[in-house]
Amino acid sequence: MPVQSIDFRGQPAAELRLPGGDRVVAALHGGHVLSWCTADGVERLYLSPRAVFDGQAAIRGGVPLCFPQFNQRGPLSKHGFVRNIPWQLAPAEGDDTLVLRRVDDEATRRAWPAAFEAVLRVTLAPGRLRVALQVRNTGEADWSFTAALHTYLRVDDATQARLEGLQGRPRWDAVRDERFVEASPALRFGEEFDSVFTAAPGAPLTLVQPAGRLAIAQSETCPETVVWNPGPALSERLADMPDDDWRHMLCVEAASIDAPVALAPGGQWEGWQELRVLPTA
Repeated sequence: MPVQSIDFRGQPAAELRLPGGDRVVAALHGGHVLSWCTADGVERLYLSPRAVFDGQAAIRGGVPLCFPQFNQRGPLSKHGFVRNIPWQLAPAEGDDTLVLRRVDDEATRRAWPAAFEAVLRVTLAPGRLRVALQVRNTGEADWSFTAALHTYLRVDDATQARLEGLQGRPRWDAVRDERFVEASPALRFGEEFDSVFTAAPGAPLTLVQPAGRLAIAQSETCPETVVWNPGPALSERLADMPDDDWRHMLCVEAASIDAPVALAPGGQWEGWQELRVLPTA
């Protein structure tokens, strides 16, 4: 079987490999994608060497799932609770897909009294990764949520990277608490960067760095794109990340956060992000 159960830093995980060498690994704790290596051996996601793997804490890096709350926009713990609880490996839906599943239980209902099913589908192709979160209301009452795929992309040097495709998009700069329309054709990094953009319709974003380019697309059900890099000052205060590792990561997140998604009983929502390695120019 392409999907194998493995141990990753002492915690249960699942691994999917393609015959050509592409590989993805996801932790059962948090339904959390940890690693995406393309056939050339290049790791495309950032995972902190100081990330905590104790089966309790959120993992710094990879693709954390923010659900049913983004950040501190609500009464729940930061980014909700699903990234801090165990998921189950579900039957594969093909040789190219890894599936994890989580449903509500007594513990989740103490934090958030809703009946739900969450399914994470990780689909791998040569040079391409799609991460999709599907949420279903399995109860008898309406509820609403916010969500994000909090993807940490690995970069060689954030100061040498740029993100293209958000020019002309409305932006809320959380560092300065300012709202404006982005004028620059490319975002650049070096200090703390934390902004929510109205997602660009249609065309994917492009992460450009000396080593190559990566296309970043997201579903229309994720109307916001969050871009975050802690910069040197905040990075020094993050205990689970080396001080200088802000240079090696950039979060580009597919999100639905400004307007909560409402689900009636039986209702379903899916949001996805797709990463694709572009050919060298």
